[in-house]
Amino acid sequence: MAAELICFSPQCRARFAIRDVLYNCPRCGGLLEASYPDWTYDPAALKRLWRERRMSNLPLDASGVWRYREIIPFLAASDRVVSLREGNTPLLDAPRAASYAGLDRLTFKHQGFNPTGSFKDNGMTCGTAQALRLGMKRVACVSTGNTSASMAAYASAAGLDPIIFIPHGNISYGKLAQALDYGARTLQVEANFDQILALVRALADRLGIYLLNSINPFRIEGQKTIIVEMMDQRDWRTPDWIVLPGGNLGNTSAFGKALREMRALGLIDRTPRLAVVQAEGSAPFYDLAHAPEGASLRAVENPETLATAIRIGDPVSWPKALYEVRSSNGVVEKVSEQEIADAKAQVGLCGIGSEPASAATLAGIRKLRAAGVMRADEDVVAVLTGNLLKDPDYIYRYHTGQLTTPSGAKILPTFANQPTVVPNDPDRIAELLG
Repeated sequence: MAAELICFSPQCRARFAIRDVLYNCPRCGGLLEASYPDWTYDPAALKRLWRERRMSNLPLDASGVWRYREIIPFLAASDRVVSLREGNTPLLDAPRAASYAGLDRLTFKHQGFNPTGSFKDNGMTCGTAQALRLGMKRVACVSTGNTSASMAAYASAAGLDPIIFIPHGNISYGKLAQALDYGARTLQVEANFDQILALVRALADRLGIYLLNSINPFRIEGQKTIIVEMMDQRDWRTPDWIVLPGGNLGNTSAFGKALREMRALGLIDRTPRLAVVQAEGSAPFYDLAHAPEGASLRAVENPETLATAIRIGDPVSWPKALYEVRSSNGVVEKVSEQEIADAKAQVGLCGIGSEPASAATLAGIRKLRAAGVMRADEDVVAVLTGNLLKDPDYIYRYHTGQLTTPSGAKILPTFANQPTVVPNDPDRIAELLG
């Protein structure tokens, strides 16, 4: 099938070969996306094929990304694919979280079930495949955690040399430990995420290193399959809302692209509304979404939030994300550190668990519901982007009343579950347990 890269800017729309090593349009500087100008499918046949593949033991079919390869047909052959059986993440009903948010029902799509514990794996298997196709030897990313863990795993599995740049002192050790264990060369730079990304962009061009941050259009192709799999799991019943946290906004871009393409292919008959939730201290996209038409994003110079996965002040994918949110009649909300922490505790009470950034979804839903933006009876799917164990220190500090905001303000342990020290005395313990 024909595939190409196309500039996302409506004023440009320049086209480039799928094998060109590009992250931005050389003509206007705009973002790029993969495009398939001549694709056409029988939607009913495609749905049957994807469902049948669930029963297959072939490596491509066992992947929750490559099972849907017809909707990401940028590779001419599959011999470059490196899969760790990514995707295949569950939809989980969460009645207690629904009650907390003021909804009749709430479903979580939990990407923390991925091999390295986050949604990044969906995109990284595609980005790594393109790196191999291009003959690259080294790959790099800037990361506050999840991207580094995912890239290190997939690059090492592919026989590539992974190089990771992280903000010094601003990463969860649970995530850093993964990158180290997967063999990545890790450089801690004394700068914030956005400053380091500019640095790495220059180094990648100079040293011939392939960049695997979300500005890479093939990462976005893999992350599209999160929504394709979600719809497949729901027997193609489209929800009213899809809610997700907003950091670098790659997922917002990917989800919107998936919905556009699925509707064009006849796989769905309507588009759900996207709701993107940011942390108050790192909310440039929220500010943009509430600015007058035609405004551009104003970066937050020193973004702050304990939800490290979304601590990004200059999100590179904002033009795509803004288009997708507005096209879906969606909204952007922001939530406080207290709201995130309490929502995270409520997710845990469902027996599910997530990293702090994921809990921004529930905090945002609660806020949107209170404002009357969402109705109680609407069908809502919230995406949990990362695993509970990505940031265990946060959890312990919250439940023991030690958690503070980046500015030092105390976060109240509203739903604390503090461990209790007891003597080695069965009578005393029996009395305590009542």
